[in-house]
Amino acid sequence: MLATLKDAQGRPLTVVPAAQIDQGIIKAKELLKTAVFTPPECKALSDSNAQVPEDSTYAAGTTVSAEAKTSIVVTVIALKNAQEMADQLEASKNAVATCSNFTIELGGQKITTEIQQTDVKTTGDQSFGALGKQTLATGETQTTLTMTGIKGTLAATAVKVGPAVTPNDAPELAQLIDTVLAHG
Repeated sequence: MLATLKDAQGRPLTVVPAAQIDQGIIKAKELLKTAVFTPPECKALSDSNAQVPEDSTYAAGTTVSAEAKTSIVVTVIALKNAQEMADQLEASKNAVATCSNFTIELGGQKITTEIQQTDVKTTGDQSFGALGKQTLATGETQTTLTMTGIKGTLAATAVKVGPAVTPNDAPELAQLIDTVLAHG
């Protein structure tokens, strides 16, 4: 299914090998163990985004635009326990409401994050989207737009990363998610 998806420029997604996904999840969890969040309740945003519910089956695909300096990753998850994913989505929504600005200290780096919820919805029973702008102490910035849709026991998350990503990119991610959820 992922191999049939295309980004807004018509580029097909490249399927990411499962072992590579697993390595990424393990690394993210390890990094988050040492991260210090201020305020601490904002850790819920990173926790929920680094988790794939246990006993779920998942796959991911990616596309990169060298011109726009962006990348998109779409993750599809067949859920054993849809409620667990729904709870994670709810935790993210609640955290965004209280964590519009927070800092993360990670590996000696201090990262300031501004985050806002997006209004774009997917065709899923539940949807959530947020735009986060991370600024390093050096002044370098990175923007991440994350959207998730859940329909029954199928979930899809699309993440677009780049220096000039905006809320206007949300419909592109919603379309990718809707295409995945239509297969559910």
